[in-house]
This record gives sequence, C-alpha cells and structure tokens, in this order.
Amino acid sequence: MIFGRVKPLDAILATAEKKGLQRSLGAFQLTMLGIGAVIGTGIFVLTSEAAQKAGPGMMLSFVLAGFVCAVAALCYSELASMVPVAGSAYTYTYAVMGELLAWMVGWALILEYAVGASAVAVGWSGYVVGQIRNLLGIDIPMEWVNGPSSGGYINLPAVVISLLVTWLLVVGTTESARVNAILVAIKVAALTLFIALSVPVMNGAHFEPFMPTGLTGVAGAAASIFFAYVGFDAVSTAAEETKNPQRNVPIGLIASLLFCTVFYLLVSAGAIGSPLGAQPVRDAAGVVLSPGTSELAAQCKAIVASGVAEPLSCSREALAHVLRTIGWEKIGNLIGLAATLALPSVVLMMMFGQTRVFFTMARDGLLPEKLASVHPRYRTPHVVTIVTGIAATIASAFLPVGKLADYSNSGTLFAFFMVALSVMVLRRTDPTRKRPFRTPAVFIVAPAAMIGCAYLYFSLPLVAILVLPGWGAVGLAIYFLYSRKRSHVGRGIIDVVDDPAMQPEVAKPIDR
Repeated sequence: MIFGRVKPLDAILATAEKKGLQRSLGAFQLTMLGIGAVIGTGIFVLTSEAAQKAGPGMMLSFVLAGFVCAVAALCYSELASMVPVAGSAYTYTYAVMGELLAWMVGWALILEYAVGASAVAVGWSGYVVGQIRNLLGIDIPMEWVNGPSSGGYINLPAVVISLLVTWLLVVGTTESARVNAILVAIKVAALTLFIALSVPVMNGAHFEPFMPTGLTGVAGAAASIFFAYVGFDAVSTAAEETKNPQRNVPIGLIASLLFCTVFYLLVSAGAIGSPLGAQPVRDAAGVVLSPGTSELAAQCKAIVASGVAEPLSCSREALAHVLRTIGWEKIGNLIGLAATLALPSVVLMMMFGQTRVFFTMARDGLLPEKLASVHPRYRTPHVVTIVTGIAATIASAFLPVGKLADYSNSGTLFAFFMVALSVMVLRRTDPTRKRPFRTPAVFIVAPAAMIGCAYLYFSLPLVAILVLPGWGAVGLAIYFLYSRKRSHVGRGIIDVVDDPAMQPEVAKPIDR
C-alpha cells in the first residue's frame, strides 16, 4: 500500500509538454540564478543563532550544510530534468514512490514554506526595529518585538509584514524578475560591503577556542543554517530550460553553492573577528544557553545593562551590529536598511511557494479543490493564500527566528531525503527513461545526500526533530480520512488538466 498509486510519469510529462519551454540557459545564467535564489536570507537572520550554537566553529557549519545541499541538488536535478512540471519534490515522489509518500513530502513542504516565511518575517523584524532605533531614535518596548520564549508578548513587526505580504498575494501583486534582480543586487552589495569593511580588521585571537561546543555544536548550527542555502532548487528546476543540461546543470549547481559557501565563510569570519567575537553566551555556571530561550534573553539583557557591548549571539540584526561596533555606524545602518528592503520579497516568495504546493495537491484531488479556488476579481488563489498567511502570522508572532528556521528545515530535509531515494529507485525501476541530466555516481551521491540529510535532521533540537513526525501524524490522519478516497489517481483520473489556473507551474499571480 505504501508504494501503491504511482502517478504515471507519462501523464505528468503530458502536462509538461503544454509548457514547451525553450532551452536558453547556459552555465553562467544558471550560476547567477542559483546565487540569486540562495544568498542573503539565512546569513542575515541566522548568524546570531549559529554563533550561540557553535561559536567560531560556525564556519565549519556553513561548509557542512553546503556539502549536503550540493549532493542533494545533484539528485534534485535528475528528477527535475525528467519531471519538469511543478518543480516540486512532491511531484517527483508521486511519480516514483507512490501517493502516500508523495502526500507526506507535500505535507512536509507545506511546513517548510509556511514556517520558513515566518522565520524570515521574524528576521526582518529584528532589522526594522534596529533601523527605527538607530535612525529615528525610537525604542520599541522589547515586549512587543519578541515572542513569549524571548521574554516578550508578541512580535508586532513580524505580524505586520506577514499580513501585508498575505494581502499583496491576495490582490495579485508579485515581484517581477527585474525587481527581484534589484533586490538580489542589494543583498549581495550589502554583504560584499560587510566583508570589505570587517575582514581587514578582524582579530585572529577571537577565533579561539574555535569549537567551544564541540562537533555537536557545529552540527547543530549546520542544521539551523541549512536554511541559508534553501533556494538552490531554482537551478534544479530550470533543467528543462537549459542548453546541454548534462554539463551545465551540475556546473550551475556546484558553482552557485561554492560561491555562496565562500561568501558565507567570509561574512562569518568578519563577524567572528570583530570586537564582539562569536563565543556563546553562558549562564553563571558556565553552561551554554540555548538560542531562543527566555534564559538567554535575560542573560543578554544583564550583559548589556552592565555596560558591555551586546554579544553577537544576542543581536537580532547581527551584521549591522558588527559594523556599528567597528566604527561604521552609518554603513551598519545601510546594511540594516538593505535587509529591511530585501527580506519581505523572500517572505512573499515563500508564501507563494506554499500556494504552489497546495495548488498541485488540490489538482490531484488530495486537498479540497475549494482551497485552490480563484478570486473572481483578482484571479489569485485567495483562500489558500489567506489560510497560509494566518498560519505564518501566528507562528511569527510568538516564536523566535531560530526555532522557526529549525522547524522549516525539518520539512526541507525530509523532502530532500525522499528526492535522493527516488532517484535511486527510478534508476532501478525505469532505467530506459530519457534523462536529460543524470546524477553522476548516483549510488554514491544519492546515499551521501540521504545520510547528510538524516545527520542534519538528527542534529536539530529535540523539539524540531519531533515537529516533523507530529506534523506528519496530522497529515496522515487527513490523508486516510479525506484524501485517499478523493484522490484522482485512486479514482483512475490521470488525464491532463487543461485549466491553467490548476497548473501552478504556469499560473502566477497577476501583476497590478
């Protein structure tokens, strides 16, 4: 039963034929696409989290997370080139492993996108509060910019941006490719400026001890900052539009991930070498405190009250804080402004990604088609957008950024694990199928991706580890009580859907 109800690849590919995309992308364009999709978000919002978990050893965490992404990306690319439809791990799993596991992957992707959007909203909140304080001299009470676990009541700025993005998606506003390119340029320019100013003045003494929390801390930080690499699948899913994909897809993937990893290493080196250092904050007994807890918030408050500069692990706008500390007050404010401008677009794209997953699952009959209904005036999937927006808003209101990123990563790592498994299964069950791109050394690369994803998953905090099976149990209940008997594949409906509104790979919100 687990591997039953496989959606025929031919039916999926028939939908792809309707797209008929032109092969126009080369290795350079793919690399730029990957850099644009990956860089910025995680490094802006999770540097403090990584410092608290691993200290200076967070540099190794970036390398570890980047390696796992690279091998997972190579597996992703083979399926993306074979099944170039919605570009989703859900679609790939449906074609290979069957409906039940596909449902579980789709359900995990919902967790990834909605909670990921919440994490970025909370990260944005930290920067905008810093901007208001440093540019306008207004101090917003901490109770209104932190959730309960960080000693506050509610994170109001995160609520505001989540609701604003939800409204924009409902009325049909999405960023154009040009706007997105400008925002990527702002992020890369801001980070380049940070490197140029911080790396030349870094103090090597601040790199000792390098791994104050040991390998466990490095792995834990890698599991969190894995969030900084999510987005590379933009390259994988562009395989259908790539000239000579066998050569250009792996070049684009590896080059973009390598560039981002080196970039991240330089940013983290600049932060670690600053006067702030990157040693974890400890309690009176010398025990490292967990990120996102009220204990850490109280200790940070006590440190600042004593007249000492706020530690890196305590800052909610880490990169801007580092530049202000080394004497670049105005440039630090500019870095904060760059994050304030660029991060809302990431919230928007993550919420939009959520609607794509819902659309595809509703199209397959696994979720009520009402969820994918289109607004009569705005021509957008308003019901699912509002549901997603409410969920993301509630999460961002009460949870800290690190915990949200960890919960999102648990869903992502499960999806990538299933993609790597699907590649190996399909090589055995359908070896003659045309593969525009073939994962090199697949029986080495795919197991490496699976082991890497599992290792990072079990390096997450216990609550984050338990979120996935808990969320999965809810998903299974919905599947067996509702979805299984309404599934199109289960009812023998495998024809191609002609309604473009039910094809998320071509249905985009309308610019207004």
